[in-house]
Amino acid sequence: MIRFENICRDFKVGDETVHALKDVNQHIEAGEYASIMGPSGSGKSTLLNVLGLLDTPNSGHYWLNGRDVSKLPDDDLAATRHEIIGFVFQSFHLIQRMTALENVELPMVLAGIAPAERQDRARQMLCKTGLESRMSHRPDQLSGGQRQRVAIARSIVMEPKVLLADEPTGNLDSQSGKEVLDILEELHADGLTLILVTHDPVIGQRSHLHLRMTDGIIKAERQHLQRQPEDNGDAPS
Repeated sequence: MIRFENICRDFKVGDETVHALKDVNQHIEAGEYASIMGPSGSGKSTLLNVLGLLDTPNSGHYWLNGRDVSKLPDDDLAATRHEIIGFVFQSFHLIQRMTALENVELPMVLAGIAPAERQDRARQMLCKTGLESRMSHRPDQLSGGQRQRVAIARSIVMEPKVLLADEPTGNLDSQSGKEVLDILEELHADGLTLILVTHDPVIGQRSHLHLRMTDGIIKAERQHLQRQPEDNGDAPS
């Protein structure tokens, strides 16, 4: 699904060159659950921007879903991003004057999908995230956890293959954060590739693939034991 080969990303800051990513080589399999952790300035944000096709590397190759996207023109990057990647941000990024339903519809408006289909799909996603009774509420009428669930519904309404979540529980209380994380992990269990940036080591340890960043370099660790599904009492067939 995702493969980096010798990815470098440099920035000019005054007279200095900052090496944000240094010859990164990494693969993330389809359907994987990965966390990205590291101190401020380690390169997490740069890596996330490259993963999400919001930034392009100075050198190296990035294969996404079998296609080298390293040097695509801006229009092709935008189209690929719209088709394959969903985003969830710490600050929600909802439009305040719109209802929850209208916020979730927005990506489909931009895609030219007919109003009846938009509303139907948006309702389905809000029900999936437990907000069936909040569809007509604006963001200022919702709690932080509810706003993040609207943002999740919006991020998956176009059926992306990869979901990038940047500190999705960072602005939430512990209970709301747990509910949001449960929803994200349910989406992963349904087959979505989930990549989550977090400062919380407890959250980071829940993933199968840990990407720990220091000074633009990744150290990857894979857990060999996956969390087991809940026992439903059925005998094995």
